[in-house]
Amino acid sequence: MPNPDVDAYPIRTVSALTGINPVTLRTWERRYRLIEPVRTPKGHRLYTKDQIAILHRVVDLLDKGIPISRINFSLISGEANTYSNQEEEFWNRLITRMTAAVANFDEVVLESTYNEALSLYSIEIVTDMLLMPMLIRLGERWERGDGTVAEEHFFGVYLRNKLGARFHHRKRRDYGPALLTACMPGERHEAGILLFALSAYDHGYRCILLGTDMPLEELPAAVVQSKSRGIVLSASFISDASLIKRQLTHLVNATNVPVFVGGQSSVTLHDAIKEAGAVPLGMEIEQSFKRIAESFKNKFAQSLNVASV
Repeated sequence: MPNPDVDAYPIRTVSALTGINPVTLRTWERRYRLIEPVRTPKGHRLYTKDQIAILHRVVDLLDKGIPISRINFSLISGEANTYSNQEEEFWNRLITRMTAAVANFDEVVLESTYNEALSLYSIEIVTDMLLMPMLIRLGERWERGDGTVAEEHFFGVYLRNKLGARFHHRKRRDYGPALLTACMPGERHEAGILLFALSAYDHGYRCILLGTDMPLEELPAAVVQSKSRGIVLSASFISDASLIKRQLTHLVNATNVPVFVGGQSSVTLHDAIKEAGAVPLGMEIEQSFKRIAESFKNKFAQSLNVASV
């Protein structure tokens, strides 16, 4: 038991140091017993430096996709290699099962696999570790000739129905910066942009969805009408190089808000997208929002510099 008179800190200070909400911290203590703070005579919690270090380690593990319910003292002390291998095997097993279900057009197995993942992990982790890799794998199978368009569409419709229902029933908000979101011209798979839009609400953004195969020349006017702070485009595969070189460049020059591109093409065409003046987001949802926030921060700093001239 820590001595309250030596280097002990109240819960609000610990929250500020670790980024963990006080309510969340109290829940972790009660439910998972990872730490046990000392109590003052009035019942207030106090935490030692060692306990704060443990909480920092817990946050690091959460950032790596490990759920709080599966964090133990072995992981906290750094013995995470075995767990990482088990996690990789777990996700590979689900991806393999889902791929087989798609090949057999078996919605029952598809549903049970999806629900198994959601019973253990948040939708953000399931998105990054299962759904996005599935979209990539199916696209690659189709390109190699191992899969069919029918299989890809089967999974796309399943995912769109799942995500569309969640998007429809989400809690509406009338605050937060608006993002105009759409699929690139020729892109008919909207699962990626739906996944992004659902996560956007959890990150404080409002999303205006324009759907598939969106003409880029329509977007500058839509930005003005919707008062959007940025444009987010989704593209899995781009076969027409002029789409990036000419159309995307023209869009960037025709609007005064940042233009972001996500999906597999933002990885394979990373340099071309940057040369066009847009921001490639990559495939990971969480990293995408970090890049968007950084871009908005830079844009704000530039506007201050211009105003001071």
